[in-house]
Amino acid sequence: MTPDMLYALRDPAGIPSHPIVFLVLGVLTLALHLAAVHVMLGAGALTLRGAFSASPHWRRLAAAMLSTSKIAVSVAIVLGVAPLLFVQVVYDPFWYTSNVLSAWWVIGFIVILIGGYIAMYMFYWKNHDIEQDGGRGGIWMVASLALLLLVGFIVHSLTNQMLFPEQWMAWYAPNEVVDPSGRSLHYWHLPRFGFFISLSAPVTGAWLYAYRRYLQGSANPDAAYLAWLQPLAHRLMVIGGVVSVLLGALWMATLPDKMAWFATSPWVFLALACLLATVALPRLLGKRIDDGLWGYAVFGVGAVALIVVGAVREVLRFVTLRGVHGYDALDYRINMDWYSTGLFFSTFGVLGAVTMGYLLTVAWQAGQTQGTYTPSPALNRLGNAAIGLLVLWTVAYFAVGFFVWAR
Repeated sequence: MTPDMLYALRDPAGIPSHPIVFLVLGVLTLALHLAAVHVMLGAGALTLRGAFSASPHWRRLAAAMLSTSKIAVSVAIVLGVAPLLFVQVVYDPFWYTSNVLSAWWVIGFIVILIGGYIAMYMFYWKNHDIEQDGGRGGIWMVASLALLLLVGFIVHSLTNQMLFPEQWMAWYAPNEVVDPSGRSLHYWHLPRFGFFISLSAPVTGAWLYAYRRYLQGSANPDAAYLAWLQPLAHRLMVIGGVVSVLLGALWMATLPDKMAWFATSPWVFLALACLLATVALPRLLGKRIDDGLWGYAVFGVGAVALIVVGAVREVLRFVTLRGVHGYDALDYRINMDWYSTGLFFSTFGVLGAVTMGYLLTVAWQAGQTQGTYTPSPALNRLGNAAIGLLVLWTVAYFAVGFFVWAR
């Protein structure tokens, strides 16, 4: 596949803003998506571990983690749309070709995702009070995690297939016999997949530190439960971090020849340093982890580490496609659209900030209040502002659409 052929597959209309905007947004949204996925998987695993335990602490944790996992899967789905959109903008010749080659799995992806979501809700439906009654119907949670992991594996395969345009014809027409069915996943790299999945352990450990700090702010914190949570969170971070580093090293050791340069690049060591700093942070903080916002800092630093990991992953893709296949994502034709660009950033920067600020504040204050929670007048005004902005955004969206249609 020559560079000229790859460039010919680009959208002739160009893109509505500079490619660097889409590359940066792709990294940031991928990191947020990965954080939600890791919390979802880790919380789901802790739910299975604790729901059927005789320990009251484990069952209390299982109840909390079931709610966490249920919400995290929703967040992961919503946030997962953004990086897919951004990658298809600047890497459309690669992403669409990979999707066509495995079209059956791309369509099945949605069905499998729905199945995993439903299975988690079936477990939730069967377990109204894990803390009191224990767990029931564990097969549903096992099925949910298995299906959601399969979804991740499909995306992993599609993402890797786009990096091998030299193999596309062989995959499409093996032994010179055209196979347009799209029923096969043609490439995967288990150490790479294992590395990203294993990060769920340290990320969940960081999440438990934040959960523990949140409980400390309640009116009557359970000291015994909080003391039990801390070593569990620490073990998840340390053991999970070690496993992640080992799988990452295996990934680097088994890189294809055209990507072998990446194993010794400064980017890899930057990602490694960020992951190790996250794992070491609770020890470095010591008793300060119970003061102020330090308990939440562990998860915050972990989120930054995920952004770095996402950026390093993007470097591998960008350099491989440019250096080996002659495709430069930064020279995409720009057909600047200020309206869509402004709408996007105002949606996230204004509407998103106000709405999320309201929801997070309500969740925080409600969890710190015993009895019936009543939001303050100022918080009610923030909520009304969020609703007003959403109505204004909807009206503007359809108004512009009708204006363009009428012309």
